[in-house]
Amino acid sequence: MSEGRRDGQDSRPEEILPGGAPADEEGEASPAPDGDAQTWYRRGLDLLGNGSPAAAAQLLERAAGAEPHSRMVREALARAQFDAGWYAAAAASFRMIVEASPADDYAHFGLGLALARSGAPGEAAEYLALAAAMRPDLPHYTGALRGVRATLRARDQAARGGPDEAGAGDTQ
Repeated sequence: MSEGRRDGQDSRPEEILPGGAPADEEGEASPAPDGDAQTWYRRGLDLLGNGSPAAAAQLLERAAGAEPHSRMVREALARAQFDAGWYAAAAASFRMIVEASPADDYAHFGLGLALARSGAPGEAAEYLALAAAMRPDLPHYTGALRGVRATLRARDQAARGGPDEAGAGDTQ
């Protein structure tokens, strides 16, 4: 995601991704034409780091299919989807991480941003508030929350027909 890490690296390098080939219908390992999950993951990160998020997402979707319980693969996929502008898909990927690991501040942050970009600022504010509460030391978390809350206030004012009467013309 453009608001997060810019070097293409995963935020969980300590997790080791199993590198086996996906199994076929009989449970036998089937040959993967373009490599294994580890290869797809590494190539996906390289593409993401080099500014090709859509191509990265394609490889990372394959890796996520082969390793559906890997948080680092799912996070990389969500970041690629977000950077490609596929906000609904990114929200779904980040939501999977949040559901599996509710204490993951970055997943809450990513889910909040993806929801905000896909037009759901009310729901986005909930996740961004959680991320900011978990990591108040990260200014981009609190900045994103302030932005979403400002959007919500502006929508509320527009729905009521303009600025609050009490605050109209107030410059202090």
